[in-house]
Amino acid sequence: MKKNLGLLILLIVACIATYLLNERFLAPVNIENLLRRTALFGLLSVAVSFVITSGGIDLSIGSVVCLVGTLLPWLTTNQGVPVAIAIPLLLITALALGAIHGTLITRLRLQPFIVTLCGLLMYRGMARGITGDQTQGFGLECEGLRSLVLHKYTLWGALPIGIPAVVFITAAVSVVAAIIMNRTPAGLYLKAVGKNELAARYSGVNTSLITIMAYVACSSLVGFGGMLFILDVNSSQPADFGNFYELYAIAAAVLGGCSLRGGESSIAGVLIGAALLQVLRNAIVLVDIPTQMEFAIIGGVILAGVCAEELAKAAHRARALRNHL
Repeated sequence: MKKNLGLLILLIVACIATYLLNERFLAPVNIENLLRRTALFGLLSVAVSFVITSGGIDLSIGSVVCLVGTLLPWLTTNQGVPVAIAIPLLLITALALGAIHGTLITRLRLQPFIVTLCGLLMYRGMARGITGDQTQGFGLECEGLRSLVLHKYTLWGALPIGIPAVVFITAAVSVVAAIIMNRTPAGLYLKAVGKNELAARYSGVNTSLITIMAYVACSSLVGFGGMLFILDVNSSQPADFGNFYELYAIAAAVLGGCSLRGGESSIAGVLIGAALLQVLRNAIVLVDIPTQMEFAIIGGVILAGVCAEELAKAAHRARALRNHL
């Protein structure tokens, strides 16, 4: 809770600083775009938090977004597959990819880094091969489906800001994820596996099943997120669609309280972390900082956040030791 509060204060400070440097930060169109991007990347961050909590990692997120995102318009627009068939088919595909990841990790004892790194390469290659490396888009079709993502809700008549529909979608997914993580046996088992897999196994937990479920949940949500991304932008190029999305997702999860050692998570913190990263990206554009510096700045923020967490833990351990003595 304290870390979430500190991260929230940092987010508020970043927003105020950006506004002071450029008043366009509070322009309605900018706030709406910021909310939409935060919700989209927040969904990916919530997805990867399941895997990180289990003590694993998923580097294939951006490529899964690419695969599902480019195949949706390819199936519906180019191949004439009905939307009612294309969407379940792609969701099942994403689910299957997660099951494959989890099975390779638990049954063959492969390292999650290697498995998902291979996925990063393979899934983008598959997307480029299937589509002929051609830009995919809906054109003027699927307007009804796209409106589910692009629609804006005005909650307060006095404010000229519309809340993008995707914000409510991510909020609903996050509530369900938080309940699963904190209020169900599966969530408790997930944290137990992340903290000490051997101890969890000796306690009767089916650690292999829990790990597989974590990767299935991650890939399924990422596949769903890939659909939202393509519905938002309308077209994509398989060569770069989803590039580095896994880094933003993992960074937001780590900033939000998910320990890379496993066993710790906070869905609220993950969402705040996603918002902070998007505000920083927005500030880079508004303040006219060279975009080439984007990754350097975000990397520095992530490093500072991780260092602060480790220093806080060390101080807590030292204080606990002094009290014990």
